[in-house]
Amino acid sequence: MFDRITLVRRQDVPWTARTATFLGGLGFGLALSCVLLVAAGVPAESLIDELVVQVFLSSDGLAQTVTAAAPLILVGLCSALATRVRFWNIGIEGQLWLGAIAAAAVGILDIGPEAIRVWLMMLAALAAGALWIVPPLVLKTRFGVSETVLTLLLSNVGFLCVQHLLFGAWKDPNNGFPVSPQMGPAEQLARFGWGNVGMGTALAVAIALLAYVFIDRSRIGLQARAIGLNPTTARAAGLPVTATITLMVLLSGALAGLAGGVIVAGTEFRLTQYLGNNYTFSGITIGFLARTHPLGVIVAAFGVGGMFTAGSSLKVFYGLSDAVVVLIQGIVLISLLSAQFFSTYRLSVARRGVA
Repeated sequence: MFDRITLVRRQDVPWTARTATFLGGLGFGLALSCVLLVAAGVPAESLIDELVVQVFLSSDGLAQTVTAAAPLILVGLCSALATRVRFWNIGIEGQLWLGAIAAAAVGILDIGPEAIRVWLMMLAALAAGALWIVPPLVLKTRFGVSETVLTLLLSNVGFLCVQHLLFGAWKDPNNGFPVSPQMGPAEQLARFGWGNVGMGTALAVAIALLAYVFIDRSRIGLQARAIGLNPTTARAAGLPVTATITLMVLLSGALAGLAGGVIVAGTEFRLTQYLGNNYTFSGITIGFLARTHPLGVIVAAFGVGGMFTAGSSLKVFYGLSDAVVVLIQGIVLISLLSAQFFSTYRLSVARRGVA
């Protein structure tokens, strides 16, 4: 009989083993997702066509995937930056909603010259997202209040603010629906002539490259890494722990807000009740898939954008709901978490009578 079974952290895991475990978990999650789709009514012989060919190898599907990747890159970076300093930002959607509100306000109220108005919208979105994360940041750093609960609650408040505006002052007077009036050309990000692909995607990729330089090549990035590994040791070593956490978290909120601005000015061209749905979970998934690395975020966001594109097609042709995409993300994330857990820990079994 076993006397005691405990978990012991592995002291040294080779990078080959970590990579193999990650790929194994990803492959298992994707395989299980395919089984789910077949059980939901998608013919097995159509999976490659629906999930690969139509999403990544056709011009229209690829354009839709690239467009969807723009806000996903930004929310993935949002999650990655906060996670680097052990700040669990579960309120990405709230910051995105506030960024969308701020960007829409600049457009609806015609703030600033038309020549730069769309960029004023992006700046407003950045500022609003950063401000929305300030209360959880202050309460976390000053009083130790859980940021998980606070950011999540503020997401609901952000959504209620959107509803208040769309059912009130910003309701479209032309049709009476709870959407804001459509933005004019001056409030729209430039497009490249390939679907809706435009400056939003270019901006997101550029920010990801800047984040890579900032995190991997700057002193603050190295400090953030040390704080993420052990904040107590980092503080004892004299590192500016609170200042570094504050900067990383504010950047996290700002990027989520910018994602809202990119959606408003790049694809929707108005404020709606649905533009922020599911972005919290998507951002967390992308950040984990990328291992919080900014260049990995680009790749992961492109993959999750493909899931969104495939989900739209599956909804039309096979009657599947939007929840299927979220469920697939959940399956993949749980598979990766399980794989990482078993690569990080091992079971230690002590038998009775054995010292």
